[in-house]
Amino acid sequence: MIYDNENIFAKILRSEIPCNKVFENNFVLSFNDISPKAKIHVLVIPKTPHIDIADFLENADKETQTGFWSSVNEIIDLLGLRKKGFQIKTHKGKDGGQEVFHFHIHLMSNS
Repeated sequence: MIYDNENIFAKILRSEIPCNKVFENNFVLSFNDISPKAKIHVLVIPKTPHIDIADFLENADKETQTGFWSSVNEIIDLLGLRKKGFQIKTHKGKDGGQEVFHFHIHLMSNS
């Protein structure tokens, strides 16, 4: 599969589609999910064009991967979830429930 530059997350990264931003730095953009499945439900997407977690882990350079996961850690603190608890979820492929083919994680909590 080839990365589709017209997917919704690519458009959000280019500011063609607005989002309710939670956090942004050089590595990630995080925003509230438009159809939340928990009290707190944010998406964290890398600013690099990776289709899914396998593509990200196999092809993103070390700095990008470290920056992504460090950013997730920062967002956990920003949302006050470290002590309360949270869930991190991702999908890979249609059979794995992936709907948008830009790697992203769901960070969720009912706190």
